[in-house]
Amino acid sequence: MATTEIFWNIGAYGHILYYLLLPHAVVLGYAIYKRYRLWRLGRPENRLSNPWRSVWSFVGTGIIDGLIHRRFLREPYPGLMHFLIFWGAIVFLLALATDLIIYHAMGGLSGGAYLGLSLVVDVFGILVLVGLAIATYRRYIRRPERLDNKPENAIALSLIFVIVVTCFLIEGVRIAYFTANPLAFQEIYPAIGPYNPSWALWSPGGWLVAQMFDGLSSDALLITHKSLWWFRTALALGAISYIAFTFSSLSHIVIAPFNVFFRSMRPKGALAPIDLETAESYGAGKITDFTWKQLFDLDACTRCGRCQDACPAYATGKPLSPKKVIQDLKRHWLEVGPSLLAAKASGGTRSKAGNPGDESGSLIGDVILEDEIWSCTTCRACQEVCPVFIEHIDKIIDMRRNLVLEQAAMPETAEMVLRHIEDRGHSCRGTTATRSDWCLSLGVTRLAESRDVDLMYFVGCAAALEDRSMKVAVAVTKLLQAAGLKVGVLCEEETCCGEPARRMGNEYLFQIQTLKNIETLNGYGVRDIVVTCPHCYNTLKNEYPHYGGKFNVVHHSQVIADLLKQGRLKLSSGVEKTITYHDPCYLGRHNDIYDAPRQIVKRIRGAHLVEMKRCRNKSFCCGGGGGRFWMEERIGTRISEARTAQIIETGVDIVATACPYCLQMFEDGIKAKEASESIQAMDLAELAQKAL
Repeated sequence: MATTEIFWNIGAYGHILYYLLLPHAVVLGYAIYKRYRLWRLGRPENRLSNPWRSVWSFVGTGIIDGLIHRRFLREPYPGLMHFLIFWGAIVFLLALATDLIIYHAMGGLSGGAYLGLSLVVDVFGILVLVGLAIATYRRYIRRPERLDNKPENAIALSLIFVIVVTCFLIEGVRIAYFTANPLAFQEIYPAIGPYNPSWALWSPGGWLVAQMFDGLSSDALLITHKSLWWFRTALALGAISYIAFTFSSLSHIVIAPFNVFFRSMRPKGALAPIDLETAESYGAGKITDFTWKQLFDLDACTRCGRCQDACPAYATGKPLSPKKVIQDLKRHWLEVGPSLLAAKASGGTRSKAGNPGDESGSLIGDVILEDEIWSCTTCRACQEVCPVFIEHIDKIIDMRRNLVLEQAAMPETAEMVLRHIEDRGHSCRGTTATRSDWCLSLGVTRLAESRDVDLMYFVGCAAALEDRSMKVAVAVTKLLQAAGLKVGVLCEEETCCGEPARRMGNEYLFQIQTLKNIETLNGYGVRDIVVTCPHCYNTLKNEYPHYGGKFNVVHHSQVIADLLKQGRLKLSSGVEKTITYHDPCYLGRHNDIYDAPRQIVKRIRGAHLVEMKRCRNKSFCCGGGGGRFWMEERIGTRISEARTAQIIETGVDIVATACPYCLQMFEDGIKAKEASESIQAMDLAELAQKAL
């Protein structure tokens, strides 16, 4: 039967390996402790408020995103590369560890079990080498823009490559020796007999390497084997020390799973709130204003650049790169961290946020530019593609909060909108309409007059006060009435949900608006709410519960699709048009509503749905989120025009959407592209009403 001895040709000295592992483990542990102290420079944050939910979510995510590589394989080429390296290394190392454990526990594997394990080790070792070859070609020959090559990348690839190749060389020398000296095998294992050369075929990598050593003398083979064995041992131990002393890109092997485990359990579209009564500072003006988890994020980033590729701001020439923001924050954190720890240890002065030291310069301006902060549309494309669940948006919003609440620094147009919300309760500057003008002839019920309604329509600022979006509000109401539903509205009692204020960084104004609306809605006993705007939807559904506003909130696309499915709403006419649907960021990526809007289009007789290349969770932002709808776009190409160009490429007649921001952005984009005669922008509700 085939078998092997772990320390063949090494002798008792091989056990020194175990004694060498201990000091290296201590060094690694100390390095992690030093890093832990740097993480703890951040503010406290409870990421284990529901530990069982965190564990369960981590298990599910670990299987789908970690083991199956869902997020990686969205891009087949780099995804396959990582899949091969990851699974090749995992199985390769687990198989070697299994062999080692069984050897000490049972004297080692033999027969078919040993041959099977040898095959597994070699096959997955070869897969690692294939993955490394792809990685090297991609990083150093193709060199996509999103990858920035640093020495640590070459070191990481080289370490893995040399260790795996050395394993094959050691195996090959052993095979070559026993093939040339089959009776030597019998001397070691008298009960087994001479070495059978056919066993070598179960180690394909080792067998191929063995051909290189054919013809060497037995003594030369033994010396080569021993030299390679100790070289590999030193290299593996050196790799541990390298990770410990440099915390290089290889450290993500350890950091990434913990970052996934500690990711936010809030709804995807909900921002972290500020306790305005107890907060000593607002937002992040210093590195220590971030939480420990936000600093932990910085170490988890592997600079893969997926976030940068997905970012609409970066794609249209804005200064924002989510990857660069994370890396610039990390560089600053590592620069000032040691001095902050030293000052803390010596009882240094305390900053306003409760942390010692002056932190060597301003975070905003010196490290992250204001234009970077204000370029973000909070579309969540960066977080959707990040394989280690880094939370970019919270960091950017925290810096906006500091700019707005601490420094009173913001774009002029943003300041005007915030002031308008504060003074008039809505974001529509220049409108002469009131919140009831759009529904005067529709026969809707005002809750102030009667609460006998099936559901309440939270209209939102745009649909109530802007001429173009009023048509959407009318269409939604007529569809609901056609299905036999009694609709209630607040009219003048409705005020802005506060979403623009929060995304622009004015948390104080957001909370004022939130509490006003919750008091009004609770006063009328409202429980079921339909909304037109995905931003209102996200805020009422995901952010109001933190302040006591717990309602059943649905988007109008969901209600219409459900009514069509039930047969309560019948579309008797047709719309003979080709239609593409644009997924609004706050409906899609933030709330995973992708199918209901498409079901509406598919129910319209004669309508032909054409998907864009960037659709569903890969949809390209219209440019209106994160308060950008009200801000001037002075740098680069307008995001709305970039998306409009993608729409025009489909050759469709209509671009349908389900968001007032998207609708207005596309109407402007179509005019800018001089395509008004060939394509028009419509809300799904308008399309459905047209087909009634």
